[in-house]
Amino acid sequence: QVQLVESGGGLGQARGSLRLSCVASGRTFNTYFMGWFRQAPGKEREFVASVTWTGSSTNYADSVKGRFTISRDNAKNTAYLQMNSLKPDDTAVYYCAATSPRGILPTMDSQYDYWGQGTQVTVSS
Repeated sequence: QVQLVESGGGLGQARGSLRLSCVASGRTFNTYFMGWFRQAPGKEREFVASVTWTGSSTNYADSVKGRFTISRDNAKNTAYLQMNSLKPDDTAVYYCAATSPRGILPTMDSQYDYWGQGTQVTVSS
């Protein structure tokens, strides 16, 4: 079992930056792939980014590529999402998720086993 708790959300300015953190409980954090998803009002939850258990491989949605960076610190049981060049369209509830390793980095929410409660990110223009 893995429990995930996100933090770092809040109000950001367009063209500004925010960093989200996701702290995991459990001793096997470093064996899980981690992902970030987001859900804007009235929209379905969408994939943002994912990272392998070593941190050596990442995957990004086209909408955030070049602006967001996913990383992890296994010694701290923490995954991060650094968000730069924020846009109002980035406004959403952001969720971190974990899944057992598989052949490719998963991008569908149905492929993840554990979820955090979400943290609100609001970007003003």
